[in-house]
Amino acid sequence: MKFNDSNNWTDYWAQLRKALMNPRVDDAALEKSLRKAREKIPAPVIWLLGKTQAGKTSIISALTGSETAEIGNGFQPCTRYSNLYDFPADVPIVRFLDTRGLGEVDYDPGEDIQYCESQAHLLLAVMKVADQRQEMVFSVLKRIRQRHPEWPLLIAQTGLHELYPLGGEHINPWPYGADPLPHLVPTDLRHALLAQRHAAEKIPGTAPIDWVAIDLTMPEDGFDPFNYGLEALWQTIESHTSIGLQQLLSGNEEVHGIYSRAAHQQIVGYSMTAAGLGALPVVDLVAVSTVQVKLLHGLAALYGQHWDKNTITEFLGLMGAGIASGYLTRVVGRAIAKVVPFWGQTVGAVWSASSSGAATYALGKAAVYFFTRRKNGLSVDPAVLRRIYSDSLAHGAAILKSRLRGGF
Repeated sequence: MKFNDSNNWTDYWAQLRKALMNPRVDDAALEKSLRKAREKIPAPVIWLLGKTQAGKTSIISALTGSETAEIGNGFQPCTRYSNLYDFPADVPIVRFLDTRGLGEVDYDPGEDIQYCESQAHLLLAVMKVADQRQEMVFSVLKRIRQRHPEWPLLIAQTGLHELYPLGGEHINPWPYGADPLPHLVPTDLRHALLAQRHAAEKIPGTAPIDWVAIDLTMPEDGFDPFNYGLEALWQTIESHTSIGLQQLLSGNEEVHGIYSRAAHQQIVGYSMTAAGLGALPVVDLVAVSTVQVKLLHGLAALYGQHWDKNTITEFLGLMGAGIASGYLTRVVGRAIAKVVPFWGQTVGAVWSASSSGAATYALGKAAVYFFTRRKNGLSVDPAVLRRIYSDSLAHGAAILKSRLRGGF
């Protein structure tokens, strides 16, 4: 089924209900649509460069909030010397390109440069501060910046505690953004930090080189906080990109805890996929609704809910006409749309994508409320459910806005 002038909200809602009740789908056709969607709005790539054991996986774990063990099993070969880690795996919000064996093999970055040239990306080098033998890393960075002098470079200096004096602790507040480094930084650590920074002065390029000193440990290691310098790392990443990655991965102050953060990341990932489908010349209604069904099934599993026909019927009944009226109000209030999903009005490609993505985002947030209440044995208030959906439409459109701009 494709969107055209005769489609309306009733068509969409009937298709979603059908897909939920009878989730059989042509997997080959769906995968073809999803592949096109991902090509339309590709996930940004963070290119990690550094020697083995420099702390690259710890950085990915801290940024995504995912377990290190899960990350270790999630890398897939991409080029001759690099692995790619998609997060989340099925509907990636971000992709991490990790160059393995740097310093151990004669690495030519040509393939990886070619891959990253077509992606929104950030070049993130990782150096353990106690390891001053970084010649191979600097050599690779020089070759990359000779080819792309405009690429910003962020260098994370890791393992600070290894150069603390006996019994040393983190300095709070984090002082490593100051220039010069304050004298309260232990002498050996300060000398090592500065030595690496001085060694990088010969790296060419017109874009800035930023340094962030971080110490990512396990809670049981006894350092407080265990994600020392993470906020500074996030601030620097955000200053070099326009995609709002921290918001996409972490949500806002209302998104906290293991369940809610994992749910938020799934919701954003599926919303970006739906946005990619909405950006295609002709929107495939079956593919959009199937993506939403997959999201709802995933959220049900996350919250330990039995997602049977009775539960589905209850959820759809509680949502009811409130979704249609709320969605229509927002559509009428906007002047840009190309193929507005569920209504078929031709006015602008960005709105087509954002409406698909925002509707998926809103559906997911409403489902989280529904599943959370059921998990805790509480009743579901239809008015609250519909308000969450309505409010989440605007919020979903806002957080997807920068990604949609980057996809066109």
